[in-house]
Amino acid sequence: MSDDQPTSDRIMRLITGYWATGILGAAASHSLFTHLEDGATTADQLADRAAISHRGAQALLDGLVSVGLVELRDGHYRNSPEASAFLVEGRPTCLSGFAKLKAGHMASLAGLPEVVRAGGPLTDAVVEVADNPHWEELVQALAAQSVPVATIAADTLKVAEAGDISILDIGGGSGVYSGIWLERNPVARSTQLDWAPINAIARRLLAERGVGDRVTYVDGDFHTTELGTSAAYDVVVYSNIAHQEGPEDNMAVFAKVRSVLKPGGTLVVSDYIVDDDRSGPPYPLTFAAEMLLKSRHGSTWRRSDYHDWLTKTGYEDITFQTTASPATLIFAR
Repeated sequence: MSDDQPTSDRIMRLITGYWATGILGAAASHSLFTHLEDGATTADQLADRAAISHRGAQALLDGLVSVGLVELRDGHYRNSPEASAFLVEGRPTCLSGFAKLKAGHMASLAGLPEVVRAGGPLTDAVVEVADNPHWEELVQALAAQSVPVATIAADTLKVAEAGDISILDIGGGSGVYSGIWLERNPVARSTQLDWAPINAIARRLLAERGVGDRVTYVDGDFHTTELGTSAAYDVVVYSNIAHQEGPEDNMAVFAKVRSVLKPGGTLVVSDYIVDDDRSGPPYPLTFAAEMLLKSRHGSTWRRSDYHDWLTKTGYEDITFQTTASPATLIFAR
């Protein structure tokens, strides 16, 4: 076979890509990355610490080596730098909870052909409803994804040096932005607008971080709930929300935000944003199918879409900033 002749290897790995999801989810469920970080280096040691079979430990290790999350040297295993940074339990950026969550979602992809035909979810069981029982698990699993993004945004805005600022977090979920920003700035205050079940989670988490006394919670739907009085906030956050909304709803939110921002205030948007020609980046492009499955009007939007929406709703200074995650930050004034 010539060197330039195509092989089926990559296609076979894509067809069986759910194996990687299952292996990663199972490894996270049994804390394998944490045990590796704590010094377990063989299948026997991992089996003992995780209380799983030797055969199971070896199969997971083989799979994790195959996807590059575990390294094997001289008969001993260790986490890759990525796994060490993002899959060890107890670290603020740990994505193990999200890995376990997504392993349980694999069955939903079986319906994608019909969803593609129909152009959206086939039932009313979409994610964006207040009484969805998965919020307790999902909100906390998603928080780790936002930690590096919220940190970068804090650095860019110089939150620590900003003094007595007022922050509004629309659809704030776990309250991760408020938690990180209020820890950096002891005189800042934050308001979170979200559904009551989600605010209840944020109340608990932010109280545990010691900043809960500086957060006000507004229970409601941001589509219909007033954001506040005119010129009330220095910063408004709209993180990981725009992908589940259509263009008109996003513009409506941006216009409402404009009315509650102080002169010189900043709207911070974080989301999975695709290039204008939709040629990349890979994660946002793939995420569009998730939105087709789980939202009525959502997608992954282009930079030009955001620029157009923000310009039409009165913003003049619009900048984009990549992060150490698949998310891109937008700062609009």
